[in-house]
Amino acid sequence: MGDAPPALPPLREVIRQHGLAARRSLGQNFLLDLNLIGRIARAAGPLDGVNAVEIGPGPGGLTRALLAEGARTVTAIERDVRCVAALQELVDAHPDRLRVIAADALALDPASLAPPPRKIVANLPYNIATALLLRWLPSLESYECLTLMFQKEVAARLVAKPRSKAYGRLSVLVQWTANARVLFDVPPRAFVPAPKVTSSLVRIEPRPAPLAPCRRADLERVTAAGFGQRRKMLRQSLKSLGVPAEALLAAAKIVPTRRAEELSVEEFCAIARALSTANGV
Repeated sequence: MGDAPPALPPLREVIRQHGLAARRSLGQNFLLDLNLIGRIARAAGPLDGVNAVEIGPGPGGLTRALLAEGARTVTAIERDVRCVAALQELVDAHPDRLRVIAADALALDPASLAPPPRKIVANLPYNIATALLLRWLPSLESYECLTLMFQKEVAARLVAKPRSKAYGRLSVLVQWTANARVLFDVPPRAFVPAPKVTSSLVRIEPRPAPLAPCRRADLERVTAAGFGQRRKMLRQSLKSLGVPAEALLAAAKIVPTRRAEELSVEEFCAIARALSTANGV
């Protein structure tokens, strides 16, 4: 556990002083419930000696909790210049442990901002949450874990199993190299302003090795084609790959009348390997 936090103004006072009316264009929904914020920070696991990266800290509620839970350092990436200014008092209180970077998180590699061991802990802006995760997946082994807030329907996709409504491309790409688990739901009333949807906190931990061998680029292409026409049989939906679909499926030992939503992650990897072979890679 870190040192007791210095006296700081309540989060609502920070919001009032700096005029932090949440902006829909930035996907902002602030968490102000201190008990809930502390629970999120603890859900990331022990933080002693860990360098935490936070995306979209807003008025700094979760930032305070990460520091209080003992993170060695916190690097907070914030696009909104109003919030950057609002966080300065917190930076002044923890000059050796907190750094705020004014930037768009989509343009940065978080692993380059903090040394290992690293964890990302964030209440992600709704409008870029999936895009951020997809950017982080190729370097997931750089982190001990990601503890992230998503809309509940997005969280369901991360952990969905074949033949379920939520199962799709995101499910395959995440589960190929990670174990994902929904920890708990957060109701709309916990946020300011209250969104129209329930949120879920998800913990994503890198696997020691992928579920099955294949090239990421080929798996991305196969899942994009398959789920792009998810109700069609694979012999039809995979035609866009530019390789005879039935030959690919035969090489992967998959019946061509099956649909993308029926395949396991390992079966998608088998098709990806077949595509790689067909392209002479």
